[in-house]
Amino acid sequence: MSIINKAAAIGGGVIGAGWVARLLLNGIDVSIFDPDPEASRKVGEVMKGARRAYKQMVPGGLPKEGKLTFAKTIAEAVADADFIQESVPERLDLKHRVLAEIDTHAPANAIVGSSTSGIKPTDMQVAMKKHPERLVVGHPFNPVYLLPLVEIVGGEQTFPEAIEVAKEMYASIGMKPVVIRKEIEAFVGDRLLEAAWREALWLIKDGICTVEELDDIMRYGFGLRWAQMGMFQVYRVAGGEAGMRHFMAQFGPCLKWPWTKLMDVPEFNDELVDLIATQSDDQAHGLSIRELEKIRDDNLVAIMDALSKQNKGKGWGAGALHKDYTGQLAKLAAKKPTASKAADKAKALKPVKKAEKPKKKPGKKKG
Repeated sequence: MSIINKAAAIGGGVIGAGWVARLLLNGIDVSIFDPDPEASRKVGEVMKGARRAYKQMVPGGLPKEGKLTFAKTIAEAVADADFIQESVPERLDLKHRVLAEIDTHAPANAIVGSSTSGIKPTDMQVAMKKHPERLVVGHPFNPVYLLPLVEIVGGEQTFPEAIEVAKEMYASIGMKPVVIRKEIEAFVGDRLLEAAWREALWLIKDGICTVEELDDIMRYGFGLRWAQMGMFQVYRVAGGEAGMRHFMAQFGPCLKWPWTKLMDVPEFNDELVDLIATQSDDQAHGLSIRELEKIRDDNLVAIMDALSKQNKGKGWGAGALHKDYTGQLAKLAAKKPTASKAADKAKALKPVKKAEKPKKKPGKKKG
């Protein structure tokens, strides 16, 4: 059950709206601020897709949705929230302004998560003059309402206790929190995606394959393996009975071969953009973005549902979490949740005093 009593979302774009959907569908009231005059419509569209997906996940009925309120200011949105998720565009100056305002008006013990996909939390904390110790990166993956992973990163001023409470809060809404042990730009997931993206741009630019052929290579091949075992466990199996050591000995020398253009970036000009965009339009076969989103969501639900039946019914990988999460939602639908001990822990998180120094710098394992 959720330990979040009231949430605030700052930013209602694709990611921010995804957070709103996940929170509301867990029965949590959300106050959102976004200056975009189209924010209500855009969030509403994401909610439609999320409801549709969740009805497939929990056919017996969903919990009562939380109440959504559109605030006129950041101060109004965060006033009584114990969990705040910032999802504004990826500009450090904007992050600074928004986080400073959140810090000024939010309750002292509220956890503040940032959806940034690459900015280090230490670089964002400098704008928070009152309580920088409660900021963590909470980096999700789209669609936030379905994909459970959230990368948690603490900054130099983040209290270890704040990371622990954040983990429990994210886990309480069906997510898989993974604490990144050292601060690094783009964290882990996006660094891997960036590597694949750079290589893919070269392959398209040089005419080696089309965007559809490249996607086929992923979705008919190693993408299926990664979805259920990840990278290293797949390679362990590929090593045969001797396991990972044999795999490393066999394929390690390949790293010296000049196969990759990973450290180079093709010139990102209009010609390359037109090439990729045109091929992407052809690949879509006339389907709209909303139609593609429905297909994506249906497939993700089906994959996680299939994985939930593996491992003698206990579930495997994301399927195990999916099994627990859908069970949690079903219980919430049937019974009003009660407060947990973790909620008291969140309330007990003490703000840093100006004379104090952080107990521990990030980079060490915090739980």
